[in-house]
Amino acid sequence: MLRPPSVRGHRWLPLMLALAASAAGAQMLSGDKIATNQGGDLVIHPINHATFAMAWDGNTIYVDPVGGSEAFSGMPEPDLVLLTDIHGDHLDADTLTAVVGAETTIVAPAAVAEQLPDALRGKTMTLANGDSDTVKGIPIEAVPMYNTTADRLQYHAKGRGNGYVVTLGGKRVYISGDTEDTPEMRALQNIDVAFVCFNLPYTMTEEQAASAVRAFKPTIVYPYHYRGSDVDKFKQLVGDASEVRMGDWY
Repeated sequence: MLRPPSVRGHRWLPLMLALAASAAGAQMLSGDKIATNQGGDLVIHPINHATFAMAWDGNTIYVDPVGGSEAFSGMPEPDLVLLTDIHGDHLDADTLTAVVGAETTIVAPAAVAEQLPDALRGKTMTLANGDSDTVKGIPIEAVPMYNTTADRLQYHAKGRGNGYVVTLGGKRVYISGDTEDTPEMRALQNIDVAFVCFNLPYTMTEEQAASAVRAFKPTIVYPYHYRGSDVDKFKQLVGDASEVRMGDWY
């Protein structure tokens, strides 16, 4: 039997290996699948609390990876890491050091980048609230995240942390980070998938979160970062404004 010339001559072998590795990485990340306009499905993989991963078109994205390397066992190495805030449930330098690879790019606000060791800072692109850029072909917008209620202002000052909107295969994905229902959140447009936090005293109530969702109307919303809160109440309050999906966060 004749072998394909490309394999016999080894000219295409590096490309074939790269494609195989990309396919293997995509298979390793399990979770909800959301169809996109190009590049295949977007895969959503909750890990814990504020930490999750996404995969799309051969790219793996980690959001606020904490919990040690064991939390990411068996998962593909991230191409992109998004960091939102300086608090320990969003930022852990030891976990980052363990999971990032030679080709990983980290995106973070300046206050977070300043907390990173030099080796990680060299991999980091900083974005301020309102900034946008394209990283590895993925458009990223930095969205303000902050507290607005008087007795919660101590937790998240405006301008320190970032929420994000990333566009993957034509789908706009919003990641709230730690925030209340700010005017910037309520004004979001054309969001296909949203990750919305709520818990007291650090972020917001179920009522605030549901009210914001009903204002900007994402197609799908994942409640996350809700430890100690009533997620069923949130779902009921959202009603038919968005499809609420429950990830395995806890």
